[in-house]
Amino acid sequence: MNYKKKYYLFLLILISSFSFAQKTAENQSFFDYDGRIEKLADNKAVLIGAAASVSFDFVGDSCSVSLQSVEDHQNYVSIELDGNYIGRVRIEKGGIQNYPVKASNSKKTHHLSIYKATEAANGGVLFAGTTAKLTKNTASKKKKKIELIGDSITCGYGNDLSSIPCGAGDWYDQHNAYWAYGPVLSRALNTDFVLSSVSGYGMYRNWNDEHENEPNIPDVYENLYLNKDSSKPYDFAFQPDLVSICLGTNDLSDGDGKKARLPFNEEKYVSNYIGFIKTVYKHAPNTRIVLLTSPMVSGEKNVTLVKCLKKVIQAFENDKTHKPIALFEFQPMSPKGCGYHPDIADDKVMADQLIPYFKKLLNEK
Repeated sequence: MNYKKKYYLFLLILISSFSFAQKTAENQSFFDYDGRIEKLADNKAVLIGAAASVSFDFVGDSCSVSLQSVEDHQNYVSIELDGNYIGRVRIEKGGIQNYPVKASNSKKTHHLSIYKATEAANGGVLFAGTTAKLTKNTASKKKKKIELIGDSITCGYGNDLSSIPCGAGDWYDQHNAYWAYGPVLSRALNTDFVLSSVSGYGMYRNWNDEHENEPNIPDVYENLYLNKDSSKPYDFAFQPDLVSICLGTNDLSDGDGKKARLPFNEEKYVSNYIGFIKTVYKHAPNTRIVLLTSPMVSGEKNVTLVKCLKKVIQAFENDKTHKPIALFEFQPMSPKGCGYHPDIADDKVMADQLIPYFKKLLNEK
Protein backbone atom coordinates (compact mmCIF):
# COMPACT_ATOMS: atom_id res chain seq x y z
CA MET A 1 0.00 0.00 0.00
CA ASN A 2 1.53 3.31 -1.08
CA TYR A 3 1.59 6.51 0.95
CA LYS A 4 -1.40 8.09 -0.83
CA LYS A 5 -3.62 5.02 -0.23
CA LYS A 6 -2.63 4.97 3.44
CA TYR A 7 -3.50 8.64 3.74
CA TYR A 8 -6.97 8.21 2.22
CA LEU A 9 -7.66 5.16 4.38
CA PHE A 10 -6.69 7.13 7.48
CA LEU A 11 -8.91 10.02 6.38
CA LEU A 12 -11.85 7.65 5.81
CA ILE A 13 -11.45 6.12 9.28
CA LEU A 14 -11.22 9.58 10.83
CA ILE A 15 -14.39 10.79 9.10
CA SER A 16 -16.26 7.60 10.03
CA SER A 17 -15.23 7.94 13.68
CA PHE A 18 -16.32 11.57 13.76
CA SER A 19 -19.67 10.74 12.15
CA PHE A 20 -20.29 7.94 14.67
CA ALA A 21 -19.41 10.20 17.60
CA GLN A 22 -21.65 12.93 16.22
CA LYS A 23 -24.52 10.46 15.72
CA THR A 24 -24.11 9.17 19.29
CA ALA A 25 -24.14 12.72 20.66
CA GLU A 26 -27.24 13.55 18.63
CA ASN A 27 -29.06 10.46 19.89
CA GLN A 28 -28.08 11.28 23.47
CA SER A 29 -29.54 14.77 23.08
CA PHE A 30 -32.97 13.28 22.41
CA PHE A 31 -33.13 11.86 25.96
CA ASP A 32 -33.86 13.84 29.12
CA TYR A 33 -32.72 12.31 32.40
CA ASP A 34 -33.92 13.32 35.86
CA GLY A 35 -33.12 12.07 39.33
CA ARG A 36 -30.16 9.98 40.39
CA ILE A 37 -28.98 8.24 37.21
CA GLU A 38 -25.69 7.01 35.76
CA LYS A 39 -25.12 7.59 32.06
CA LEU A 40 -23.32 4.78 30.24
CA ALA A 41 -21.95 4.30 26.74
CA ASP A 42 -24.20 3.75 23.69
CA ASN A 43 -27.00 5.97 25.03
CA LYS A 44 -27.66 3.61 27.92
CA ALA A 45 -28.32 4.75 31.48
CA VAL A 46 -28.98 3.24 34.89
CA LEU A 47 -32.00 4.59 36.76
CA ILE A 48 -30.79 4.52 40.37
CA GLY A 49 -32.89 6.48 42.83
CA ALA A 50 -36.63 6.38 43.43
CA ALA A 51 -38.49 8.09 40.55
CA ALA A 52 -35.29 8.57 38.53
CA SER A 53 -36.42 8.85 34.93
CA VAL A 54 -35.64 8.98 31.24
CA SER A 55 -37.95 10.83 28.85
CA PHE A 56 -38.06 11.37 25.10
CA ASP A 57 -40.32 12.45 22.24
CA PHE A 58 -41.06 10.13 19.34
CA VAL A 59 -42.98 10.12 16.08
CA GLY A 60 -45.55 7.41 15.37
CA ASP A 61 -48.15 5.53 17.37
CA SER A 62 -45.94 2.95 19.09
CA CYS A 63 -42.46 1.95 20.15
CA SER A 64 -40.73 -0.41 22.52
CA VAL A 65 -38.22 0.32 25.28
CA SER A 66 -35.39 -1.98 26.33
CA LEU A 67 -35.05 -2.40 30.10
CA GLN A 68 -33.20 -4.66 32.50
CA SER A 69 -33.08 -5.21 36.24
CA VAL A 70 -29.35 -5.13 36.96
CA GLU A 71 -29.83 -7.14 40.17
CA ASP A 72 -30.71 -10.81 40.44
CA HIS A 73 -34.36 -10.09 41.21
CA GLN A 74 -37.36 -8.30 39.76
CA ASN A 75 -37.69 -4.54 39.61
CA TYR A 76 -40.36 -2.03 38.61
CA VAL A 77 -40.84 1.06 36.48
CA SER A 78 -43.85 3.31 36.00
CA ILE A 79 -44.66 4.59 32.52
CA GLU A 80 -46.21 7.91 31.57
CA LEU A 81 -47.28 8.73 28.01
CA ASP A 82 -48.29 12.25 26.96
CA GLY A 83 -48.66 13.22 30.62
CA ASN A 84 -50.94 10.28 31.42
CA TYR A 85 -50.01 7.43 33.75
CA ILE A 86 -50.02 4.14 31.83
CA GLY A 87 -49.13 1.78 34.65
CA ARG A 88 -46.42 0.05 36.62
CA VAL A 89 -44.37 -2.58 34.78
CA ARG A 90 -42.61 -5.50 36.42
CA ILE A 91 -39.14 -6.19 35.02
CA GLU A 92 -38.19 -9.79 35.65
CA LYS A 93 -34.60 -10.70 36.44
CA GLY A 94 -32.40 -11.71 33.55
CA GLY A 95 -31.29 -10.08 30.33
CA ILE A 96 -32.50 -6.98 28.55
CA GLN A 97 -36.17 -7.22 27.62
CA ASN A 98 -38.32 -5.15 25.27
CA TYR A 99 -41.54 -3.57 26.50
CA PRO A 100 -44.06 -2.26 23.96
CA VAL A 101 -45.80 1.10 24.36
CA LYS A 102 -48.75 2.07 22.18
CA ALA A 103 -50.40 5.48 22.01
CA SER A 104 -54.17 5.68 22.33
CA ASN A 105 -54.58 9.00 20.53
CA SER A 106 -53.86 10.20 16.99
CA LYS A 107 -51.17 12.76 17.82
CA LYS A 108 -48.19 12.61 15.49
CA THR A 109 -45.65 13.16 18.26
CA HIS A 110 -45.71 11.64 21.75
CA HIS A 111 -43.78 12.19 24.97
CA LEU A 112 -42.78 9.06 26.89
CA SER A 113 -41.34 9.00 30.42
CA ILE A 114 -40.05 5.94 32.27
CA TYR A 115 -39.75 6.33 36.05
CA LYS A 116 -38.06 3.92 38.41
CA ALA A 117 -40.83 2.77 40.77
CA THR A 118 -38.47 1.22 43.30
CA GLU A 119 -35.53 2.82 45.14
CA ALA A 120 -31.73 2.76 45.08
CA ALA A 121 -31.61 -0.06 47.63
CA ASN A 122 -33.39 -2.34 45.14
CA GLY A 123 -30.66 -2.04 42.52
CA GLY A 124 -30.64 -0.17 39.24
CA VAL A 125 -32.87 -0.42 36.20
CA LEU A 126 -30.92 -0.26 32.94
CA PHE A 127 -32.45 1.77 30.12
CA ALA A 128 -30.82 0.13 27.08
CA GLY A 129 -32.56 2.05 24.31
CA THR A 130 -35.75 2.28 22.29
CA THR A 131 -37.06 1.44 18.82
CA ALA A 132 -38.80 4.82 18.73
CA LYS A 133 -38.26 7.29 15.90
CA LEU A 134 -36.84 10.02 18.10
CA THR A 135 -37.51 13.71 17.66
CA LYS A 136 -36.36 16.80 19.53
CA ASN A 137 -38.33 17.72 22.63
CA THR A 138 -39.51 21.30 22.15
CA ALA A 139 -40.96 21.70 25.66
CA SER A 140 -39.44 24.42 27.82
CA LYS A 141 -36.56 23.20 30.00
CA LYS A 142 -36.65 26.19 32.36
CA LYS A 143 -38.41 24.88 35.45
CA LYS A 144 -38.02 25.38 39.16
CA LYS A 145 -36.28 22.47 40.87
CA ILE A 146 -37.07 20.56 44.07
CA GLU A 147 -35.04 17.93 45.91
CA LEU A 148 -36.88 15.73 48.39
CA ILE A 149 -34.71 13.98 50.97
CA GLY A 150 -36.24 11.29 53.14
CA ASP A 151 -36.91 7.68 53.98
CA SER A 152 -39.48 5.07 52.90
CA ILE A 153 -42.32 7.61 52.86
CA THR A 154 -40.45 9.71 50.30
CA CYS A 155 -39.62 6.55 48.29
CA GLY A 156 -43.26 5.52 47.92
CA TYR A 157 -42.75 2.34 49.95
CA GLY A 158 -45.87 0.17 50.27
CA ASN A 159 -48.19 2.63 48.52
CA ASP A 160 -49.30 0.60 45.48
CA LEU A 161 -51.49 -2.38 46.33
CA SER A 162 -52.95 -2.71 42.83
CA SER A 163 -51.23 -5.99 41.93
CA ILE A 164 -49.71 -7.52 45.08
CA PRO A 165 -51.33 -7.14 48.53
CA CYS A 166 -49.40 -6.19 51.65
CA GLY A 167 -47.58 -9.13 53.18
CA ALA A 168 -47.19 -10.94 49.86
CA GLY A 169 -44.14 -11.00 47.62
CA ASP A 170 -40.95 -9.10 48.40
CA TRP A 171 -40.80 -5.98 50.57
CA TYR A 172 -40.48 -3.68 47.54
CA ASP A 173 -43.25 -5.24 45.41
CA GLN A 174 -45.65 -2.48 46.47
CA HIS A 175 -43.23 0.41 45.79
CA ASN A 176 -44.41 3.07 43.36
CA ALA A 177 -42.31 6.22 43.59
CA TYR A 178 -44.30 7.78 40.73
CA TRP A 179 -47.20 8.22 43.17
CA ALA A 180 -45.12 9.25 46.20
CA TYR A 181 -45.99 12.69 47.58
CA GLY A 182 -42.88 14.35 46.07
CA PRO A 183 -43.44 13.45 42.42
CA VAL A 184 -47.17 14.17 42.78
CA LEU A 185 -46.60 17.69 44.10
CA SER A 186 -43.78 18.29 41.60
CA ARG A 187 -46.05 17.46 38.67
CA ALA A 188 -48.74 19.74 40.11
CA LEU A 189 -46.22 22.60 40.42
CA ASN A 190 -44.57 21.80 37.06
CA THR A 191 -41.15 21.50 38.66
CA ASP A 192 -38.22 19.18 38.03
CA PHE A 193 -37.38 17.00 41.01
CA VAL A 194 -34.98 14.47 42.44
CA LEU A 195 -35.63 12.07 45.32
CA SER A 196 -32.69 11.32 47.63
CA SER A 197 -34.33 8.76 49.89
CA VAL A 198 -33.70 5.33 51.41
CA SER A 199 -36.25 3.17 53.22
CA GLY A 200 -35.48 2.51 56.86
CA TYR A 201 -32.81 5.21 57.14
CA GLY A 202 -32.75 8.08 59.58
CA MET A 203 -30.77 11.15 60.54
CA TYR A 204 -28.63 9.52 63.23
CA ARG A 205 -29.96 5.94 63.44
CA ASN A 206 -32.16 3.68 61.33
CA TRP A 207 -35.36 1.74 61.84
CA ASN A 208 -33.69 -1.23 63.54
CA ASP A 209 -30.06 -0.19 63.83
CA GLU A 210 -28.25 2.17 66.21
CA HIS A 211 -25.80 3.25 63.49
CA GLU A 212 -23.71 0.17 64.24
CA ASN A 213 -24.06 -1.96 61.10
CA GLU A 214 -25.80 0.39 58.68
CA PRO A 215 -25.09 3.88 57.34
CA ASN A 216 -27.64 6.64 57.80
CA ILE A 217 -28.76 9.28 55.30
CA PRO A 218 -25.90 11.73 56.03
CA ASP A 219 -23.45 8.85 55.39
CA VAL A 220 -24.78 8.02 51.91
CA TYR A 221 -26.23 11.31 50.63
CA GLU A 222 -23.09 12.38 48.74
CA ASN A 223 -22.76 8.99 46.99
CA LEU A 224 -24.56 8.52 43.67
CA TYR A 225 -26.05 5.14 44.57
CA LEU A 226 -27.09 6.21 48.09
CA ASN A 227 -24.94 3.49 49.61
CA LYS A 228 -21.45 3.23 51.11
CA ASP A 229 -19.74 3.22 47.70
CA SER A 230 -17.94 6.56 47.66
CA SER A 231 -16.09 5.69 44.43
CA LYS A 232 -19.10 7.03 42.52
CA PRO A 233 -19.94 10.42 44.05
CA TYR A 234 -23.14 12.26 43.19
CA ASP A 235 -22.23 15.26 41.01
CA PHE A 236 -24.88 17.65 42.41
CA ALA A 237 -25.34 19.18 38.94
CA PHE A 238 -29.04 19.41 39.82
CA GLN A 239 -29.27 22.67 41.77
CA PRO A 240 -32.62 22.76 43.59
CA ASP A 241 -34.48 25.97 44.36
CA LEU A 242 -36.06 24.14 47.29
CA VAL A 243 -34.91 21.17 49.39
CA SER A 244 -37.34 19.39 51.68
CA ILE A 245 -36.10 17.02 54.38
CA CYS A 246 -38.44 14.43 55.88
CA LEU A 247 -36.36 12.41 58.34
CA GLY A 248 -37.14 11.33 61.87
CA THR A 249 -39.65 8.51 61.48
CA ASN A 250 -36.94 5.85 61.80
CA ASP A 251 -34.92 7.72 64.42
CA LEU A 252 -38.04 7.78 66.62
CA SER A 253 -39.17 4.23 65.83
CA ASP A 254 -39.06 1.33 68.28
CA GLY A 255 -37.53 -1.01 65.70
CA ASP A 256 -38.82 -4.55 65.36
CA GLY A 257 -39.48 -4.88 69.10
CA LYS A 258 -36.97 -7.74 69.37
CA LYS A 259 -33.59 -6.10 68.93
CA ALA A 260 -32.44 -3.89 71.80
CA ARG A 261 -33.34 -0.26 71.15
CA LEU A 262 -31.92 2.73 72.99
CA PRO A 263 -34.17 5.66 73.92
CA PHE A 264 -34.40 8.39 71.28
CA ASN A 265 -31.43 10.73 71.64
CA GLU A 266 -32.62 14.28 70.97
CA GLU A 267 -29.11 15.72 71.14
CA LYS A 268 -27.71 13.31 68.52
CA TYR A 269 -30.69 13.83 66.24
CA VAL A 270 -30.44 17.63 66.38
CA SER A 271 -26.65 17.62 66.04
CA ASN A 272 -26.70 15.31 63.01
CA TYR A 273 -29.51 17.32 61.45
CA ILE A 274 -27.54 20.57 61.78
CA GLY A 275 -24.47 18.93 60.25
CA PHE A 276 -26.54 17.49 57.40
CA ILE A 277 -28.07 20.86 56.55
CA LYS A 278 -24.55 22.25 56.27
CA THR A 279 -23.78 19.44 53.80
CA VAL A 280 -26.84 20.36 51.74
CA TYR A 281 -25.79 24.01 51.70
CA LYS A 282 -22.27 23.02 50.64
CA HIS A 283 -23.64 21.44 47.46
CA ALA A 284 -26.62 23.75 46.89
CA PRO A 285 -25.62 27.14 48.35
CA ASN A 286 -28.55 29.02 46.83
CA THR A 287 -31.31 26.66 47.87
CA ARG A 288 -34.05 27.14 50.44
CA ILE A 289 -34.67 24.36 52.96
CA VAL A 290 -37.94 23.22 54.48
CA LEU A 291 -38.16 20.60 57.24
CA LEU A 292 -41.15 18.24 57.27
CA THR A 293 -42.73 16.29 60.09
CA SER A 294 -43.88 12.72 59.45
CA PRO A 295 -47.39 11.38 58.75
CA MET A 296 -46.28 8.16 60.47
CA VAL A 297 -45.38 9.88 63.76
CA SER A 298 -48.09 10.99 66.18
CA GLY A 299 -48.78 11.71 69.84
CA GLU A 300 -45.85 12.41 72.17
CA LYS A 301 -43.34 11.31 69.53
CA ASN A 302 -44.62 14.00 67.19
CA VAL A 303 -44.33 16.58 69.99
CA THR A 304 -40.70 15.51 70.43
CA LEU A 305 -40.08 15.61 66.67
CA VAL A 306 -41.45 19.14 66.29
CA LYS A 307 -39.44 20.32 69.30
CA CYS A 308 -36.25 18.92 67.76
CA LEU A 309 -36.94 20.42 64.33
CA LYS A 310 -37.45 23.83 65.91
CA LYS A 311 -34.09 23.47 67.68
CA VAL A 312 -32.48 22.70 64.32
CA ILE A 313 -34.02 25.81 62.79
CA GLN A 314 -32.95 27.89 65.78
CA ALA A 315 -29.33 26.89 65.17
CA PHE A 316 -29.48 28.78 61.85
CA GLU A 317 -31.40 31.84 63.02
CA ASN A 318 -28.33 34.09 62.60
CA ASP A 319 -27.48 32.69 59.18
CA LYS A 320 -27.64 35.67 56.81
CA THR A 321 -26.23 33.75 53.83
CA HIS A 322 -29.27 31.56 53.23
CA LYS A 323 -33.01 32.06 53.29
CA PRO A 324 -34.74 31.17 56.59
CA ILE A 325 -35.35 27.45 57.09
CA ALA A 326 -39.07 26.66 57.03
CA LEU A 327 -41.06 24.04 58.94
CA PHE A 328 -44.13 22.20 57.67
CA GLU A 329 -46.30 20.04 59.92
CA PHE A 330 -48.49 17.40 58.28
CA GLN A 331 -52.05 16.95 59.49
CA PRO A 332 -52.66 13.75 61.52
CA MET A 333 -53.10 10.68 59.31
CA SER A 334 -53.87 6.98 59.64
CA PRO A 335 -51.83 5.62 56.71
CA LYS A 336 -53.44 2.78 54.76
CA GLY A 337 -50.43 1.40 52.86
CA CYS A 338 -48.20 -1.51 53.80
CA GLY A 339 -46.46 -1.40 57.17
CA TYR A 340 -48.39 1.69 58.28
CA HIS A 341 -47.05 3.66 55.31
CA PRO A 342 -49.13 6.01 53.16
CA ASP A 343 -50.90 4.45 50.19
CA ILE A 344 -51.38 6.31 46.90
CA ALA A 345 -54.46 8.14 48.21
CA ASP A 346 -52.57 9.15 51.37
CA ASP A 347 -49.66 10.38 49.25
CA LYS A 348 -52.08 12.61 47.36
CA VAL A 349 -53.40 14.00 50.66
CA MET A 350 -49.83 14.80 51.70
CA ALA A 351 -49.06 16.39 48.33
CA ASP A 352 -52.23 18.49 48.46
CA GLN A 353 -51.16 19.85 51.85
CA LEU A 354 -47.67 20.69 50.58
CA ILE A 355 -48.52 22.17 47.16
CA PRO A 356 -49.66 25.66 48.28
CA TYR A 357 -46.85 25.87 50.86
CA PHE A 358 -44.14 24.82 48.42
CA LYS A 359 -45.56 27.16 45.78
CA LYS A 360 -45.28 30.04 48.24
CA LEU A 361 -41.69 29.15 49.15
CA LEU A 362 -40.67 28.79 45.49
CA ASN A 363 -42.16 32.17 44.60
CA GLU A 364 -40.59 34.08 47.48
CA LYS A 365 -37.61 36.20 46.49
